[in-house]
Amino acid sequence: MEEESIPVKDGVRSACEMLGIDVYSVGNEGKVILGVVREMAEEVLEEIRKDPLGRDAQIIGEVKKDYGKRVVLKTRIGGKRILSKPIGDPIPRIC
Repeated sequence: MEEESIPVKDGVRSACEMLGIDVYSVGNEGKVILGVVREMAEEVLEEIRKDPLGRDAQIIGEVKKDYGKRVVLKTRIGGKRILSKPIGDPIPRIC
């Protein structure tokens, strides 16, 4: 995944930074990540963007065999970081 391509709103990023929370480790209801064959990716993206809720949709990366079943994030400064699965629910939910 490319960090530069992931659409995170500035307010969300700022709030996470103020609270010391990793933006990639908290639940985000109403979001989805789709795995799509490369040949169809642009067409699927166009369809998603037709809906107002999908206007910020992006292609954020690709599946490679290099790292096995790990999710690797290429950071804004060019480093690489393995994203771990969140342990439990890091913040309480108010429903």
